[in-house]
Amino acid sequence: MRTVKGFTLVELMVVMAIIASLLTLALPRYFHSVDRSREAVLRQDLHIMRDAIDKYYADRGRYPQTLDELAEKRYLRRVPPDPITGSSATWVTVPPPQGEWREGVYDVRSGAPGDSLDGGAYEDW
Repeated sequence: MRTVKGFTLVELMVVMAIIASLLTLALPRYFHSVDRSREAVLRQDLHIMRDAIDKYYADRGRYPQTLDELAEKRYLRRVPPDPITGSSATWVTVPPPQGEWREGVYDVRSGAPGDSLDGGAYEDW
């Protein structure tokens, strides 16, 4: 008699069930970590752009008219894309507070809809 080497259908099903169980535990953690990393990049990008706006104001005595002007004058290499929306066109620029005669970009915020993992809205960062 000849014996055929291999796995039975039951053995294969048990292995597939174990792999599926492990994936149900790992995938939610993976996607949560991806969201956390996007939020960390967003915080860093906002910090860098706000610092560039402050340096621009200190050097020139006025605020930049657009975010692209920061890149043109080499205060930024380029306007970074919003990591939540994936586009550099979704940044929301904030003008100087009322009572100031200055014009331009005083602050920048994310234009991403929705809330962050900590419960606050992205637009409030």
